Amino acid sequence: MKKTIFAIVGVFVLLTAKVYAYDDGDFQIWNTDVEEFKINKNAKVAFEEEFRWGDNANEFYYHHYDVGFFYSIEKWLNIGGGYRHIYELKRGKFNLENEPYLTATMLWDIKGFKIEERNRMEYRNFDYQDDSWRYRNKVNLKLPWKYTKLEIQPYLSDEIFIGFDGATELNRNRFSSGFAMNLTKNLKAEMYYMLQRSKSSGKWVDTNVLGTKLKLAF
Repeated sequence: MKKTIFAIVGVFVLLTAKVYAYDDGDFQIWNTDVEEFKINKNAKVAFEEEFRWGDNANEFYYHHYDVGFFYSIEKWLNIGGGYRHIYELKRGKFNLENEPYLTATMLWDIKGFKIEERNRMEYRNFDYQDDSWRYRNKVNLKLPWKYTKLEIQPYLSDEIFIGFDGATELNRNRFSSGFAMNLTKNLKAEMYYMLQRSKSSGKWVDTNVLGTKLKLAF
């Protein structure tokens, strides 16, 4: 009987760890570093590395490397593709996800308001669960005002995630508000607050994120 009880409790703990990695309303810190190299006036290569800390920013749980190639077909249209190598902490172990992707981004400038709409399709290859596809749509709005010599510029963005693993459904939304600035001619920085809502087993869980980003462009 004791063995049965322990087995049931063990299964429950594993399932809970999978569905609810952190509490609803968890505070996290994310840091992203990007290097961009311009090949010519229309093409560039970007390298990205990101780190995330959860459980009220006390636990390092996520790390990815990303390399992508992007090409401007028109002034208002950019296409690209790349590969992301992800390590994420699940059940006390860092698991691997391989993620090739394709993107198409449309750009508008309306009276100083700069709008970008990025469409991204990902193939998610895991070493611990079935593979799946995911579509992401991100709309970013840069406001037309800049402040100080650093050209501090506020922005808003919203991104939806649609998964195709079994049933097609909206399972994540990220709303961000922040500002970007030019530290030097080639170095830009961002700081933002993000509210992430993720759906798992029919329940929505909120995450509050304080994020920073550094981009070095050549």
